[in-house]
Amino acid sequence: MEIKKIKASDTWKIRHEVMWPDQPFEFVQLEEDDFGLHYGAFEDHQLVSIVSCFIDADVMQFRKLATLDAYQGKGIASALLSHIFKAAQEKGIKKIWCNARTQKKQFYEKLGMRDTGKVFTKAGQEFTVMDFLF
Repeated sequence: MEIKKIKASDTWKIRHEVMWPDQPFEFVQLEEDDFGLHYGAFEDHQLVSIVSCFIDADVMQFRKLATLDAYQGKGIASALLSHIFKAAQEKGIKKIWCNARTQKKQFYEKLGMRDTGKVFTKAGQEFTVMDFLF
């Protein structure tokens, strides 16, 4: 597996296919994508997992973590998040947070993130705000 920076537009196909297949393709194109850092995990030169990071001062939010179905459960998303956590720490980031789908929050807790108790619904999906402090 290789993890490297990618363009925002490289994330859209996986975002749509994995996270929001019932929404229009434009739903996964964020206005702020041009201001983010985007990373992809590649297996045999194929992009299989993506995440987008947005930094404001010493706080980073990651969004749209998604892995193709055939590659889920193999530790790829965990490796991708470990990569961005390390990069965040090197940049002096003090806090990382995300809006996790509530049914996936245990995945984030295994990585040391905590449930903040804040919950909301978007497009019929329930999300829990998770964070990690350095």
